[in-house]
Amino acid sequence: QNRVESVMIMRRLVKVAARAEEAPGPARLLSTAPQRAAPRRRALPAPLTVTPSAAERLRGLLESRPEANGILLGVKRRGCNGLSYTMNYAEDKLAGGTEKVKLENGVVVYVDPPALFHVVGTVMDYEDTQLSSGFTFTNPNEKGRCGCGESFNV
Repeated sequence: QNRVESVMIMRRLVKVAARAEEAPGPARLLSTAPQRAAPRRRALPAPLTVTPSAAERLRGLLESRPEANGILLGVKRRGCNGLSYTMNYAEDKLAGGTEKVKLENGVVVYVDPPALFHVVGTVMDYEDTQLSSGFTFTNPNEKGRCGCGESFNV
């Protein structure tokens, strides 16, 4: 039985060698091990996705302040659950490494470098209800949120 296995292995090696001889260049390897494909890099998620209603509201805010370049989104340590979103008008001087998200309607949202880790993949929306109106953030990195909805933790 060992002889039969040896013969089968030899035949397989002969076939591999014959295929390798036909292949051009560095592909001429005499290996029976399966070739591994090059590792694929995973596409990075967008730092921030802004819904059309939020983009329109941001445009309205920026029209009232013409000297602003856009909106600066950040995260601050505060609230009952650790972190809270901050939004300010972006002026001329921005920190190096600030992520820029340009929207279809021409509005630009900048993400503060320290906040980038916390907001990657977040969807920003604007909701206007009978009781309240404001920006809402749906963050896939969020592990918990306080009862009032003002702060979150990652």
